[in-house]
Parts: sequence; C-alpha cells; structure tokens
Amino acid sequence: MALNMEAGQDDSASGARRAGLDRGARALAFGLPALSLLALVTLLLSVMTGASAASVTALIKNLLLGNPDTSVQALRDRIVIFDVRMPRAALGFLVGAALAATGATMQGLFRNPLADPGVLGVSSGASLGAVSTIVLGGTALAPLGAVLGIFMLPVMAFFGALAVTYILYRLGRRDGETQIATMLIAGIAISALGMAGTGLLIYMANDSQIRDITFWSLGSLAGSTWQKVAVAAAVILPALLTLPFLARGLNAFTLGEAAAFHMGVPVERFKRVAIVMVAAATGVSVALSGGIVFIGMIVPHLIRIAAGPDHRFLLPASALLGGSLLVAADMITRVIVAPAELPIGILTALLGAPFFLWILLRDRSGRVG
Repeated sequence: MALNMEAGQDDSASGARRAGLDRGARALAFGLPALSLLALVTLLLSVMTGASAASVTALIKNLLLGNPDTSVQALRDRIVIFDVRMPRAALGFLVGAALAATGATMQGLFRNPLADPGVLGVSSGASLGAVSTIVLGGTALAPLGAVLGIFMLPVMAFFGALAVTYILYRLGRRDGETQIATMLIAGIAISALGMAGTGLLIYMANDSQIRDITFWSLGSLAGSTWQKVAVAAAVILPALLTLPFLARGLNAFTLGEAAAFHMGVPVERFKRVAIVMVAAATGVSVALSGGIVFIGMIVPHLIRIAAGPDHRFLLPASALLGGSLLVAADMITRVIVAPAELPIGILTALLGAPFFLWILLRDRSGRVG
C-alpha cells in the first residue's frame, strides 16, 4: 500500500512537471518576443528621458538628412544622448538582466523562491571590496589605484565577490561533492563577516568618505560610461549565454539532486558552473551599480507566477524583464526629483520589500490551507 502511495506521488509529481514544461514551451514561443519588444521600448524611452531637454528625434532627423547641426545646443544634445543616456541605459539593462537571471538560477539551485543573488554572501564580498577602495584608496591601496585608475572600485568589488566565492566553494566541498546546505550556512556567516569589515572601514572613514560609501551603497547608475558598459558586458554576457545550458539541469533539480543525477545531469559540475556564473555576474553588477536590492528575487517570481517554473523560459525571460525593470526604475529616479536624482536602490527597496512580504504571506496561507 505504501508502495502504491509512493508510486502515485511520483506519477503526480511527474505529471505536474510535464504540465509545467508544456506551459513553459508555450511561454517560450509567445512570451520571449513580447519581453524582447518590452526591453527595446524601455531602452528607447530611457534614452529619450531625462532632466535635460536633449531631443533624440531632432538628433536622428539631422543625422538621417546628412545635415548635422553644429550649434552649441546640438553638440550638447549629442553628448547627453550618446555619452550619458545611452551607456546608462545599456549598463542598467545588463545589471538588471544579470541580477534577475542569477536570482532565477539561485532559486532553482536551492529550490526556494525566496533565494537571491546575495544569499551566498557574494554581494557582501563585493561591498567590502568597494568600501575598502573608498576608505583606503588614498593610503594603503594608493599604489594599486595608480595602476587601475577609475576602474579601481569595480575591480576591487569584483575580486571581493570572487574571493567570497572561492572561500564558499572550499568550505562547501566534502568527499568530492558540493554541499549546497553547507554553502548556504557559510554564506550567512561570511555575509556577517563582510558586514563587520565594512562597518570597521566606515568607522575609520572621514566625513567625505562616509558620504561616498552611503551613496554607493544605495545604488546608482550615475557616472555610467561606455568603458563601464564594456567591463560589464565582458563578464555578464558570457554568464547570460550559459543560461540555455543551465535550464535542463535546473528543471531536473526541481525533483531533487538524486533525481537530477539519475536523469543524466552531471550534478557536481552543474553546481560549480551555476555558482561561478552567479558570483561573476553578481560581483560585477554590484561593483558597477552599488546596492540594488530585490531585483533578483522579484523578477523570477513574477515570471514563475505568469508562465510556470520551466527554466527554458524562466531564465531568459527573467533576464529580459529584469533589464527592462531596472531601466524603467532608473528613468523614474531621474525625473521624480529632477534635477536631483533619487538613488535607484531606494526605489527598488520600496517596491521589493512589500512584494517580499506578500510572498511570505502567500506561502504561509498556502501551507495553512
């Protein structure tokens, strides 16, 4: 009788999984084109929006007619559009896509819809590297600053994230296997250590450095340049290109690691690739944009509610929607208090915290019912 009950449960789980995959296939066919169009529209609106009166349509018209305007205002418009708004929109889309896609990956890996790119402590490592640059850049780290120049902060933040990833990987390895639960607990401990180190550096900082740290920690896309876009693209795009290769494994992981192994997924290699992808994309995102929260948790959950848990659709859809959402949020922060600018991390926190609470209440009511 027990065997019959277990078989029934297995059939039910397999049936639910097949239904989810069929739903994902339909979403893949119709949803991705719609999200791609949304991303394109959002990027165009971002380039056209800002405190400046720069006219995109006038600039395009002059370029198409072959009669470029050489007035001071026209030159200023070109600078605003090509050197300020366009790199900002591109960087925002890359960062949003990276945070959302890594969030979806973490949720699939941990089989927990509340997982987030910061769950392993990677964000705290990146933050510690960035704060170290701000506080010690003119003293102990001055020789390094002379070599790296304006890229010192993102480079230090990136290597801080990679250092945390390596430590977690070493702590999580046991008998040739990667223990996900051990990595999660170690990530919590390392996050606490990172916060303690950051707090110590803030205690050592002067007033000017504290203001810089505060502004950076709130998150912003201000100061985006094509050089920063190139740095982000060099890390984030290869990470995003691995998504199609992770989808099958994450779909199998929904049934557990043992089931995934029996379905032909190389579990250990898969976990290593997924964790390194998350660390690299999250590290460079935090390095270049500061503390932007909840994108990695909200977006995959929205996609999962709308189109099901199939990672063939969930991963690329999260990347597209995450990029669009962050670009849209950046547009709002630029105009809501113009000509000043609201840190984007404040807006994402204001939107994300209530959504997080809603997920908790929804899951609790589901269990009670």
